[in-house]
Amino acid sequence: MYSNTARKYSSSAASSLLRAGCSRPLASTSSAAHAPSIRAGVSHQQRCYYYSSTLRSLGCSVTRWSHGVDWKSPISLTAQIRTAAPALNSFHRKLATMAAENPFKGILTALPKPGGGEFGKFYSLPALNDPRIDKLPYSIRILLESAIRNCDNFQVKKEDVEKIIDWENSAPKLVEIPFKPARVLLQDFTGVPAVVDLACMRDAMNNLGSDSDKINPLVPVDLVIDHSVQVDVTRSENAVQANMELEFQRNKERFAFLKWGSNAFQNMLVVPPGSGIVHQVNLEYLGRVVFNREGLLYPDSVVGTDSHTTMIDGLGVAGWGVGGIEAEAAMLGQPMSMVLPGVVGFKLSGKLRNGVTATDLVLTVTQMLRKHGVVGKFVEFYGEGMSELSLADRATIANMSPEYGATMGFFPVDHVTLQYLKLTGRSDETVGMVEAYLRANNMFVDYNEPQTEKVYSSYLNLDLADVEPCVSGPKRPHDRVPLKEMKSDWHACLDNKVGFKGFAVPKEVQDKVAKFSFHGQPAELKHGSVVIAAITSCTNTSNPSVMLGAALVAKKASELGLHVKPWVKTSLAPGSGVVTKYLLKSGLQKYLNQQGFNIVGYGCTTCIGNSGDLDESVASAISENGKSIQFIMV
Repeated sequence: MYSNTARKYSSSAASSLLRAGCSRPLASTSSAAHAPSIRAGVSHQQRCYYYSSTLRSLGCSVTRWSHGVDWKSPISLTAQIRTAAPALNSFHRKLATMAAENPFKGILTALPKPGGGEFGKFYSLPALNDPRIDKLPYSIRILLESAIRNCDNFQVKKEDVEKIIDWENSAPKLVEIPFKPARVLLQDFTGVPAVVDLACMRDAMNNLGSDSDKINPLVPVDLVIDHSVQVDVTRSENAVQANMELEFQRNKERFAFLKWGSNAFQNMLVVPPGSGIVHQVNLEYLGRVVFNREGLLYPDSVVGTDSHTTMIDGLGVAGWGVGGIEAEAAMLGQPMSMVLPGVVGFKLSGKLRNGVTATDLVLTVTQMLRKHGVVGKFVEFYGEGMSELSLADRATIANMSPEYGATMGFFPVDHVTLQYLKLTGRSDETVGMVEAYLRANNMFVDYNEPQTEKVYSSYLNLDLADVEPCVSGPKRPHDRVPLKEMKSDWHACLDNKVGFKGFAVPKEVQDKVAKFSFHGQPAELKHGSVVIAAITSCTNTSNPSVMLGAALVAKKASELGLHVKPWVKTSLAPGSGVVTKYLLKSGLQKYLNQQGFNIVGYGCTTCIGNSGDLDESVASAISENGKSIQFIMV
């Protein structure tokens, strides 16, 4: 099914993987019970040398094939495959014995069900009887549980577990630890290369005479298609259908390939186009909070090939963005090497005032954290103010982690989390299991019970009552501007030298107006005119209060006879179909339609530059007059 070029690539990739294994052999997932015993007196280093020699021999054979050398005939091909296959089989058998039995198996504990029986077994942190664990931040406890569960003294060593338990002393030393996430999240731009690599490895397996069906991700992989849709059609009742048809026309081959991948690979789920933005889908459907895999319970954690994977941290799931190579390594069971991070404790108190939204809050939090300096660190939120924030509010703050520079902004699981799980259709049994596991493993926050004081690397405090309405811009989402200062800030930006807060527009042309004809109607643009207004982004469309607030503004505007100028390109791209349902059922979608904010699709759209073209007359007015036109995203 692949071309000769693809075959050569797949063979080269396979040999590269094999050569990589020479320097750092991978632990086999095969059962050690089926492997031959290791002779007494043979050191770990000697075994590694033997495996490296085996791989070098096999790698040379595959490399010669990929470069077209020594392949005179199909008979030669068969002969070399036969030569290589026994060495590879021997390697797998030998390598299976290198990983030792988990030294922490003694703390495996049954989790009983309320009505009898058990949910499964779990590695109990309280069973370690180490007082240092009680002071660990909740986010670090997830790293600790993962290290304990995956400890084999090969990929994850007992010393790594001790580093995490002693986090208070280890983190300042910037020590490295291995981390194995529970799953991997992909989207259709950065995820396609990963699926291509898996397909190429299957091709290489076929050419080596082995079973290609053995090539599968070792951890659950979810790929959500949301980066392809463009806003070509707006202000129309059939905009969603029209834009989706164009999306399928442009991406036919990509979608066909991903459809093949969803059927070919086990452990891989592909969420089709039109389902929603990846991070909202992750929040509503894909996030488990607690895994139950073959009777073993453990916390959900995820790495994704998108920087805003951090949105899931609002659900109490540890997650952050990584590069494609790291994601592929995690898919294939390799631990990620990471510096044990410091954790900034962010205490929330009080309550948001009326008229203040989650967007105002996240812009304030972002400004504070950027000033504090949190690059490479975790941020963990706590305090009595947590009970005043909905899950959607938390997800909004967690989503902006890339903007404030942290690896993640983490909200531990509490009753608000459990309510959201029920609201989004998780079964009562699943929610009961989540609560029972997290309570038993000291990972649940109950504000009705006394809290053990956690130790953090540094501390910040925010009274929610101090947050005021604000916007951001004009160029960067983390440049916060109080709403009452927006006009003066804009005029200052016109004067400032060119930069993130400046356009350097000469005074004499700041009031100039560009007149043009828009489909026969007189129109005009000036500095600060809005030409694109998009209600989109995974940050805003995750929050019902913000979305309903936008709809109520549209309703009031319509009642007052106010309308968005027809030359402004308006669009509404919800994070999922859930948003559409509550806007329709509330009767508010019609007011958004009256202002031109018809639903145009379910995906990232304008937020990643897929806004489609401006009307030709508007584009000409901008280019011909050399205007600095501010691009506004609502």
